[in-house]
Amino acid sequence: MLALHIKNETSRLRVVVLGSAINNGPTPKADEAYDPKSLEHILAGTYPKEADMVAEMDAFNKVLKRYNVTVFRPEMIANYNQIFTRDIGFVIDDIFIKSNILPDRERELDAIHYIIDQVDPKKVVRPPEEVHIEGGDVILWNDYIFLGTYKGSDYKDYITARTNVQGVQYIKELFPNKIVKEFDLVKSKIEARDNALHLDCCFQPVGNDKGIIYKSGFREEADYMFLVNLFGKENLFHITRNEMYHMNSNVFSIDTNVVVSEKNFTRLNNWLRANDFVVEEIPYAEIAKQEGLLRCSTLPLIRD
Repeated sequence: MLALHIKNETSRLRVVVLGSAINNGPTPKADEAYDPKSLEHILAGTYPKEADMVAEMDAFNKVLKRYNVTVFRPEMIANYNQIFTRDIGFVIDDIFIKSNILPDRERELDAIHYIIDQVDPKKVVRPPEEVHIEGGDVILWNDYIFLGTYKGSDYKDYITARTNVQGVQYIKELFPNKIVKEFDLVKSKIEARDNALHLDCCFQPVGNDKGIIYKSGFREEADYMFLVNLFGKENLFHITRNEMYHMNSNVFSIDTNVVVSEKNFTRLNNWLRANDFVVEEIPYAEIAKQEGLLRCSTLPLIRD
């Protein structure tokens, strides 16, 4: 049995599900794109090739293995994108929550069922249909659960709006002892530089008391200020619009002092090193073209 345990984003990682780019399928057509960044690359002819994405994920897997992390991979589905496991489910404390994802992506959940079957069934839940929530919008910080959402009245018109107010309410009821704080995110269907697809596209904690943040990803300044007051401005690395577009906040922590980051994130990686982090740099720029990065392609199951 797998005894799930996730309290935050940065404690020592023991068990994780890492997505897969093998047999990823052909380049999608423009009308099949789930987000503006993928669309941009489909139209420009620069959409990532499978071989490049497989190589990037292999590099990530090697780093995880070097830190003695147990890595599960999804079962392969032919011609299917299975990179972003963060969307399909997430763990809070010792509970596995299956996401109600975009209907086209339901098969991704089936591909990790052999792992979920190793968890006590009483610890696995599926929210009711009207509840929309994806793992990229869920960030744990010990007593806090931070949730990205979109409160615009046009929610249903946005394929980039992934977690709704019912999702926030569901988590509040499931974890009454936690402080649940929601953040209203900026969404765009057409400009990837102004689209915070998930909360981890504009904020993520690192270490014990630090974080990476993009101020303009929040629709309400008060939401941004909440994090500044909680973490302290001197502990937050502020990224630019262009760094947000390249997913600088979507790194991944193996431990409180070990961060896996994209090798081109020069400014961020220098800041991390200056703050005594070990930075494991890997190439991940091709996968980033699909508006997802390192955190998006992981589903942590056990941290110390």
